[in-house]
Amino acid sequence: MSSVSAKVSDQLTNTTIQETNIWKNVLGSPEYIVAPMVDASELAWRLLSRRHGAHLCYTPMLHSSVFCRDPKYRREALASTAEDRPLVVQFCGNDPSTLLEAALLAEPYCDAVDINIGCPQAIAKRGHYGAFLQDDWNLLQQIVSTLSKKLHVPVTCKLRVFAEIDKTVKYAQMLEAAGAQLLTVHGRTREQKGPLTGVASWDHIKAVRQAVTIPVFANGNIQCLQDIQKCIEETGVNGVMSAEGNLYNPYIFEACYPPSWEPALEYLDLVECYPAPASYIRGHLFKLFQHTLCLAENKEERENLARNSTMESFRNVVYTLRDRYLPYHEGRLIWHEETSDYNLKLPPWLCQPYVRHLPEENIQKLEIEKIEKQNESTKRKFRDEEGNEISRKHLKKLKRIARRPNKSTVVIKRGSNLCRDCPNPVSLKCVHKSCRQCCRNKCFTENLDCTGHRNLTKTRRQMAIEFAAKRRTIENTI
Repeated sequence: MSSVSAKVSDQLTNTTIQETNIWKNVLGSPEYIVAPMVDASELAWRLLSRRHGAHLCYTPMLHSSVFCRDPKYRREALASTAEDRPLVVQFCGNDPSTLLEAALLAEPYCDAVDINIGCPQAIAKRGHYGAFLQDDWNLLQQIVSTLSKKLHVPVTCKLRVFAEIDKTVKYAQMLEAAGAQLLTVHGRTREQKGPLTGVASWDHIKAVRQAVTIPVFANGNIQCLQDIQKCIEETGVNGVMSAEGNLYNPYIFEACYPPSWEPALEYLDLVECYPAPASYIRGHLFKLFQHTLCLAENKEERENLARNSTMESFRNVVYTLRDRYLPYHEGRLIWHEETSDYNLKLPPWLCQPYVRHLPEENIQKLEIEKIEKQNESTKRKFRDEEGNEISRKHLKKLKRIARRPNKSTVVIKRGSNLCRDCPNPVSLKCVHKSCRQCCRNKCFTENLDCTGHRNLTKTRRQMAIEFAAKRRTIENTI
């Protein structure tokens, strides 16, 4: 009996290992992964990335509720090809049943379903999803367990860390216990975004990798292929996910820095076969040509790219920039750029990483701008022609008078120029020196006219005649 039980135990252990190790058995041991990016990781961009070294791609973040109710949204989100595999579909939401319904609809078209619990944006806060679910562990446990029990494809999670490593480890272990079969750990907290993005903590990622038995992907601080290799060595993760690094250089996994027009034209060719919204295309081109479009000489191309939305206009911008900088790239002309330091810099037409300023620098810059703005407001005093200080309200009045100098400005003093029959001011146009209402009453009772107020007896009489005629017509029909 003992040998039989041992055999059963070994079989269960092997089954568990096979189920949990989706990195190898389902996804094909990917190390270079393209992140789920809103309005960016569409089919054409995924295919471009795969052709240049990406092993695995995610779809953009999809809203589970919209995915369930909108067939058009669902059809566009699931657009894929045989070349676009393995593929992970990512959903956001906070309702287990809705997320399950969406995942079941997507299940036949993907190799795994990912739950977004890492989005730090304000829209995620308003919708109570993404990184703002990390405060509700019971709900997250319910979501992950519901999907893992009902789906035939693995369930994964992409998360952000807490400031404390211990809490992050417990968080990851909770997700693993709930049924997550792979974790992607972004080494930043949800507060690290925008000007406060800063550097991702690989120590958090390493601690999670050592604490769980399921595969782990790392995300954060990836600017080039060497960063990927260094991250795998330091953290021991199974693969590394790239977001911004891939957007600014889709050849990142080949350790190549091509001239921007090469990936741009290749991407536009793919869009011809697999259409994408103009906003997606424009966003990709702005990132590929980030440094080039910042030059003053390319102001017109930047405006054309921002203003137009046709494939022809997009190609024209790319061709113009290519023709302008190809002679420098081929060495037929020498590129001179003034630099204030001795650091090696890539020429602007090459795809290259987007380097953010440190949060401390951004905070200091914002504080300086705030102080300068306050100083400017205190220095900016309004004065009249004689140099006397005046208020903003009085300045507006003077400007209004200057615009219409011939307009009469009659100041009515209390106790004078008042209507004969009430305390209201006299209308300047009134023939009878009355206010509007008193003039109307006077003209009606005394059968008078006032051209200023357009109270004309003839008009009133004509109206009375027409009213009487209409009344007689109604009485006759009855």
